[in-house]
Amino acid sequence: MSSFQPVILGSDINAYGMARAFHEEYGIVSIAFAHFQLSPTKYSHIVDVRVVPNFGRPDVFVNTLIEFAKDFQSKQTDAKLVLIPCGDSYANLLAGARERLEPYYVFNVIGPELNRELSIKSSFYQLCERYRLPHPATVAIDAEGVQRGEYKNLPFAYPVAMKAADSDAWLSVDFPGRKKAFIFEDPSELETMIRRSYEAGYNGEMVIQDFIPGDDSHMRVLNAYVDQHHRVRMMFLGHPLLEDPTPEAVGNYAAIIPDYNEDIFEPIKEFLEDIDYCGVANFDMKYDERDGSYKLFEINLRQGRSSYFVTLNGANLARYFVDDLVQDTPFDGRTLYARGSKLWMEIPKSIFRDYVEEGADKTRGLAMLRQGDWGTTLEYSKDKSPLRWLMIRHMFNIYKKRYQQYFRRKGDL
Repeated sequence: MSSFQPVILGSDINAYGMARAFHEEYGIVSIAFAHFQLSPTKYSHIVDVRVVPNFGRPDVFVNTLIEFAKDFQSKQTDAKLVLIPCGDSYANLLAGARERLEPYYVFNVIGPELNRELSIKSSFYQLCERYRLPHPATVAIDAEGVQRGEYKNLPFAYPVAMKAADSDAWLSVDFPGRKKAFIFEDPSELETMIRRSYEAGYNGEMVIQDFIPGDDSHMRVLNAYVDQHHRVRMMFLGHPLLEDPTPEAVGNYAAIIPDYNEDIFEPIKEFLEDIDYCGVANFDMKYDERDGSYKLFEINLRQGRSSYFVTLNGANLARYFVDDLVQDTPFDGRTLYARGSKLWMEIPKSIFRDYVEEGADKTRGLAMLRQGDWGTTLEYSKDKSPLRWLMIRHMFNIYKKRYQQYFRRKGDL
């Protein structure tokens, strides 16, 4: 096999999950660049995090990566540098720097035009319409539309959901009551928060949607690997049973069991190949019991923060990057619709037992726990140290406090 070095962009749980995947499969230590150090990659022996001030600025981003590559390749001329973004902002920066970084790294990234069309939720829903992919009924409103009061005449009834169309821009906005996503029961709540959003400096579109009833267990998450030749090599479907209830983290999954549904796989495979996608695509969707469809919420242009559940269940994501970008292995066109048998969690077992909705899915998850068929991203037997153990215990204690303070079933509006 050709030699290679993983270079990860980010220091969050997604970055740690990718570093762990490379270490499990190849025994290699990843190098990561980030603009600050986050807890999941602290005190780790499997990822070397380089914190770079202002790394989110395009010029610093590009210059840092080029300087590193030149230095690395002067010492190991035959090793390929595999570059993997682990966050929306890094994926966007890489898309914009594609031509400048291609002489130094191998990576999968779509062009800026397709990147924007997919990452902005309102234009993504237009693509869904074109490809007949189910999604919630949606109204997109910009700052001028808010001034005109267009949010007052919605074509669907309350409750409604609201979220920023531009997830990357939303990260820099702060105001009282800010959340990653909102659910409103009456028009006055929506008016307050949509006006606060723009007064705080948000300048993208806001999407308001028909709220799909049901708790976290109605969600599904799909990760797909699409190679440099735009062929979908692998798809893995997860069934989230619980989400993080913290307002700023709503939508982040806390427990996922494997699922399998070819009615979901096949149209999304056709969609990805037809638009010439490449890299990992991560879809969030929710089952709508009113019409029996799975409705897409968004696509993330990188693996999801919970995507270690794919590796945990045997479809190691690092292997797909290496097979594609380092070796360019032959592919017969038969996409692997992967199956799995292990529960993934980002929480202690006590939270799973106390907060997951009672039913067949929870019974299945509890059986996995009893049988040892489960795992977390952060607890890795080959990356142990006293400081890391204490940090993970501290993080789990924070989760317990979050659920005690914020948990509320989405179906109980």
